[in-house]
Amino acid sequence: MKVRIKFAKTGHMKFVGHLDTMRYFQKAIRRAELPVAFSGGYSPHMIMSFAAPLGVGTTSLGEYFDMELTDTVPTKEIEERLNAVMADGVSVCSARQVEDGKASTAMALVAAADYFVQFRDGKEPAASWREKLDGFLAQKEIIVTKKTKRSEKTIDIRPYIYEMRLDGEGIFMQLASASSNYTKPELVMDTFLRWMGEEPLPFAYMIERREIYANKGDEEHLKLVSMEALGEKVE
Repeated sequence: MKVRIKFAKTGHMKFVGHLDTMRYFQKAIRRAELPVAFSGGYSPHMIMSFAAPLGVGTTSLGEYFDMELTDTVPTKEIEERLNAVMADGVSVCSARQVEDGKASTAMALVAAADYFVQFRDGKEPAASWREKLDGFLAQKEIIVTKKTKRSEKTIDIRPYIYEMRLDGEGIFMQLASASSNYTKPELVMDTFLRWMGEEPLPFAYMIERREIYANKGDEEHLKLVSMEALGEKVE
C-alpha cells in the first residue's frame, strides 16, 4: 500500500530543517507502529519520498511525503496513529492511498506551490508597495541573476509567477516549484522591492506555504491539482 501524507509544520518547528524533518517522521512512524516497508540490501531504509523541501523559517499548511506499507491500513487510522505521536508544531492533515510506481513519487510530481507572504514589524518598505504590485506583474520579463555554488545565470522568472496578488495584509503567490523551474518566494519579493527602488532588509518576510500541486496537463497548458486530491481514502 502506497500512502501520501499531508502535514502542517508551524510554530517553533519551522526552524527544523528538511533532513531533520525526514528523521523526525521516520521515528514517528516507528512510534505509531505502522507497517512501513524497507528497502533491501545491507543498509535497509524506510521507503519514503518527500515533496519539495521547505526552507528553514518557513511555516506550512500543506507538506507531503509518500511512504510504502507492507499491509493495507485504513487511511483514517493512519492519520490518528501518527497524530497521537506528533510533537507540537507538526500535525497530520490527511492520509491518502496513491498509485504505485516511481513516476508518481511525491518529489517527481511537484509542479507549483501556494505561498502567503507578510512583512515583519518594522520591515515593510517605505514606498506604497500595494499600489505597485500590478505594475510589477505587467512586465513582459522579470530578469534575475540566480547564483549557484559553481556559477551565475540570468533567467526570466515572469513565466514562473503563476499568480501574485494582495491578500489582506500580505501577498498571495502561486509559483513554479518543479526541480527545473523552482522559484523561491524570497527571490520574487526581493526582485519586487528592487524594482520599486527599495533594498530588501534581512529577515523581512514571514512566509507560509499553503499547498503543493502536481500538473496533470503539460508544460504549455498547466492543469494544477493538489497532491492530496491525487489520492483516495481507504476504509
